[in-house]
Amino acid sequence: MSQGISLEQYDIHVEKIIRNAPPSRLYEHGLRNEAGTAISRTGALIAMSGEKTGRSPSDKRIVDEPGSKDDVWWGPINISADERVFEINRERATDYLNTRKQLYVVDGFAGWDPEHRIKVRIICSRAYHALFMHNMLIRPTPEELESYGEPDYVVINAGAFPANRNTTGMTSKTSVTLHFGRREFVILGTEYAGEMKKGVFTIMHYLMPKKGVLSMHCSANESPKDGTTSIFFGLSGTGKTTLSADPNRLLIGDDEHCWTDNGVFNIEGGCYAKAINLSAEQEPEIYNAIRYGSVLENVVYDRETRAVDYTDVSITQNTRCSYPIEYIPNAKIPCVGQHPNNVVLLTADAFGVLPPVSKLTPEQAMYHFISGYTAKVAGTEMGVVEPQATFSACFGAPFLVWHPTRYAELLAERLKKHGAQTWLVNTGWTGGAYGVGHRMSLPHTRAIIDAIHSGELLEAETVEDPIFGFQVPTKVTGVPSEALIPKNAWADKAAFDETAKKLASLFKANFAQYEDRASEAIRGAGPRL
Repeated sequence: MSQGISLEQYDIHVEKIIRNAPPSRLYEHGLRNEAGTAISRTGALIAMSGEKTGRSPSDKRIVDEPGSKDDVWWGPINISADERVFEINRERATDYLNTRKQLYVVDGFAGWDPEHRIKVRIICSRAYHALFMHNMLIRPTPEELESYGEPDYVVINAGAFPANRNTTGMTSKTSVTLHFGRREFVILGTEYAGEMKKGVFTIMHYLMPKKGVLSMHCSANESPKDGTTSIFFGLSGTGKTTLSADPNRLLIGDDEHCWTDNGVFNIEGGCYAKAINLSAEQEPEIYNAIRYGSVLENVVYDRETRAVDYTDVSITQNTRCSYPIEYIPNAKIPCVGQHPNNVVLLTADAFGVLPPVSKLTPEQAMYHFISGYTAKVAGTEMGVVEPQATFSACFGAPFLVWHPTRYAELLAERLKKHGAQTWLVNTGWTGGAYGVGHRMSLPHTRAIIDAIHSGELLEAETVEDPIFGFQVPTKVTGVPSEALIPKNAWADKAAFDETAKKLASLFKANFAQYEDRASEAIRGAGPRL
C-alpha cells in the first residue's frame, strides 16, 4: 500500500502511504474521515481548519545551525530555536503520524523555471491538506513523478497534535519550525493549511537570494499582445490577487514570484484567494474558479443547498479558497514572464491619506518597498478601534529570511537595469479615514491599473504631494478627477492635514530601524515633516 515510497528516513513507519492522490480520492477520504467537510454547490471541497484559521507567525522558529546562521535576519520575525528543540518537535510530530492508519504524501515542485525550481515533499494526515498542496505546488507529470527521486525539502505536517508548551522557547501549543541544514519544516498545533504554503515560500525566500535571484511576495500578469509584464506587491487584503486576475491580461501568478536574469517566474501551481464578500460581479475569474478540485476553507454554507455565503464571517474573516492556477481561464502556462515594465506597490490606507495612485522615483520605490505599509481597520482584530498602521518589510516580513535590505538591493538592481516604473496604488479609504470615508471603488482602481498598463500615466500631468513627495496624476481615464487628490475628497481639510502628518510620523518611526543600512538617497525619500 506504500505506492513504492518509504518514509522510514523520516522515522515514519506507517504502512499505508497514499502518494499524489487525485482530487476525487481525496474528496472521498475527506468526506469520510474529517469533521466539517462537505461539497459546495459548485463542487469545491469545504474544509475546516479547526481552532486556527490563520497563520501563527509568533510561533515560527528557525533553527540556529552553522550552515545558515550568518545569513538569517534574527529577531522577532526569525526567532531562533536550537537543535534540541527541533528534535523534540520533530519526534513529537513523527510519533503522532505513526499513530495514523494512513498518511498522504504530495510530491511537487516550487518554481516554474526549471533552473531554479526545487522538489518539495508534503507528509500529512488530512486529505484536506493533501488536496490543498496538490493545488498549491506545481503538479509533476507522470513521467516527472516516476523519476522524482528524493525531495530537496520536506514538510512534516502533524498539525492536529499540539507542541509541548514546556519545551524551551515554545509560547503556545502551536509550533512551526524550519531547519535549513536538515531541509525539514515541522508543523504542530495548527491545521491551517496556509502554514505549509508559506513555509515553502520562506524556503524559497532563503534559497533564491543566495543565487542572486529576487524572491517576492507579489502577483504578476502580462499583456497577451506584447508580453509586457507587471508585478503587484501587497499585503493581505490590498488587492494583490484581485487585481492580477484581469480578464484582459494573462495571469502568471497571484502571490509568490522570483525575478531572475531572464524574467519572472511563479513559485506556485495554484492560487489562494480571500473569499470574504466574493461575488461573480466583482471578481468573476476567482468566483468561477471555485469548483471541483478547489478547497474552500472555513466558510459558512446552507446545509440544504450547499450554497456558500461569502458575506458570513462568523467563523473567520480569513475565509479562503485554493485552486489550481489553470482554473483561471487566462492563466499563462508555464507561469513565466518577461522582465516587468511596471512594479505596483499596493496599500490599503485606512487613514484615507494616500492618493489612489502615485508615481515613484527609484529612491521612493525603495523606501516604500522596505516600509511595506498598509493599515488594519476597526473590527478586524480584538482591540482595534481605529485605523492602525501596519508595516511589513518588503510587503512580506513574516516570510523574509535575509535582512530586508538584501531584497531591496536586488529589487533596486533590477529596476535600474530594466527601467521598470514603480507606482504606489492605494486600494484603501478615500473621503476620510475608516468610519468616515469609504473604500476605494474597485472599478476606479481597475481603471488606474489599466492606465498604468496602457502607458497613459507615464505621460499624465502630475502634482507633488506636499508631505510624501511623490508625483500624483491629476487625470486618469475612468476616474473622477476629484478622487485623485485625497485632500479634495475630505470635507474637513484641517482633519486631513492632521491625519496626514500622523501617518507620516508613523512612517518615520518605522523606518528608523533600517536607516543604518539604507543610503542617504533612500532615507531622504520618505515623508517630510
